[in-house]
Amino acid sequence: MLTRTILARPSAIRQFLEAQSSAGLVLMAAALVALVIANTSLGPGYAALLHLPLGPLTVGHWINDGLMAVFFLLVGLEIKREMLHGELSTWPRRALPGIAAAGGMVVPALIYLAFNRGSTAAGWAIPAATDIAFALGVIALLGNRVPASLRVFLAALAIIDDLGAVVIIALFYTSELSLIDLAGAIAALLVLIALNRSCVVTLIPYLLVGMVLWVLVLRSGIHATLAGVMLAFTIPMARRPGRPDADSQSPLYRLEHALHLPVAFLILPVFGLANAAVPVVGLPPTALLAPVTLGAALGLLIGKFVGVFGFATLAVRLRLADMPAHASRLQLLGVALLCGIGFTMSIFITLLAFPGSELLQSESKIGVLVGSLLSGLLGYAVLRAARREHAPTASA
Repeated sequence: MLTRTILARPSAIRQFLEAQSSAGLVLMAAALVALVIANTSLGPGYAALLHLPLGPLTVGHWINDGLMAVFFLLVGLEIKREMLHGELSTWPRRALPGIAAAGGMVVPALIYLAFNRGSTAAGWAIPAATDIAFALGVIALLGNRVPASLRVFLAALAIIDDLGAVVIIALFYTSELSLIDLAGAIAALLVLIALNRSCVVTLIPYLLVGMVLWVLVLRSGIHATLAGVMLAFTIPMARRPGRPDADSQSPLYRLEHALHLPVAFLILPVFGLANAAVPVVGLPPTALLAPVTLGAALGLLIGKFVGVFGFATLAVRLRLADMPAHASRLQLLGVALLCGIGFTMSIFITLLAFPGSELLQSESKIGVLVGSLLSGLLGYAVLRAARREHAPTASA
């Protein structure tokens, strides 16, 4: 009865993806506006604005490390709900996004290395991560054309993907890691776990400790968005004592509901405005065929598709995981293409891989833009075609 009640009420992410595709349109429009601005006379001033110091961080860092941590918090809450009572509630269903994410990191890295040797090989991880915000934005544009199980699969895969990228950054691209702050972050996480185990259902203690966790993770040298996922997994699913039948009394649901509109119509568009401002006008034509450009673009477009779809299909055939409910292989193929949308983390790794080289950074950003754009367009087209293919069956 408890599971039925929970599944009957759409979650915040599900409302965003199914009922408010306009949020996806806003995100795409914001990214387009930023790309246009970056390639006009307004570009230098806009870039300077993003680098403007605002307290301890720049404006750009507040967006990518602060606001996006809230987005990851919301997605983490959805993943936890699905793991407890939804599409990820069994080990076979949990295994599929994990196996697919592994393939989606290994194959793109190999394709990048096939084009790059020597110093440029340092960018091998550039095409390894899916940009969850843009991928889910494309899903939002499709509305009900995509089964809920595939949307949860994409969200789970992207979370695992980004966590893998964070580990890669920590191991291979983090020059200075503050052990003191890392120890403090672990201590804050233990406090959150203790609150959960003590059946504390008031959100304020979790949010206060969560802010401390975010600061410590940021100072430790690890990507700060990880703090949002860590906090989400400690928010209790238990209801408030004395109100066993009220879904709205669940701390997890209440936080999801509160974050829904701000994330959909404020955080995601601001994120798009900040991260799509990539100048491409004025670069030499050879930059389009440079090894770094080709490695990043083909790693995302081909590597992500082959890795995600290939590993997922193999896992299902070997009975290591279950196929997402009510999803066809063509729809899974379309979602695998969407996984080639790699934006924020790819550009972030670009800056770490090629410090001080504006040419290599520009080449990589062009590759990321081209690979992400083609992946998004192809994934969108395939998912629309899959819907039309199944329309007669649905109406029968």
